[in-house]
Amino acid sequence: MGISRQTPTVKQIWSTFEKTDNAYSVVDLVEMHRKKMNKTTVYRILDRFEQEGKLHAFIGRNGLKWYAKCHECSSHTHVDIHPHFQCNECGSVKCLDVNIPIPPIKDHRIQKANLLLLGQCEDCIQ
Repeated sequence: MGISRQTPTVKQIWSTFEKTDNAYSVVDLVEMHRKKMNKTTVYRILDRFEQEGKLHAFIGRNGLKWYAKCHECSSHTHVDIHPHFQCNECGSVKCLDVNIPIPPIKDHRIQKANLLLLGQCEDCIQ
């Protein structure tokens, strides 16, 4: 892809993900950064991070796109095939470190899988 420029807006978006392993909806990210950049810039940066293997995206319960940090991915291969959990009470979303094997399917190559588990998070159960 060439040289990646580390503009202030790119650094600002990435700093959001450096602080935590939580996932963020695109709506939340646009709102968090609206004073420094417009919606189009946020979407462009998120797309770039996904292409570079820094973030992976998945669809949450209301059809919103969510983003979370990748682990061991690259611009050529995403290896983040894992389930995500969304709390029905507080709305938090996170990646689950659970291995759910995807069986091979004849004459198909699986490149991405979406599994969203809904329920109560550890904070809301108490």
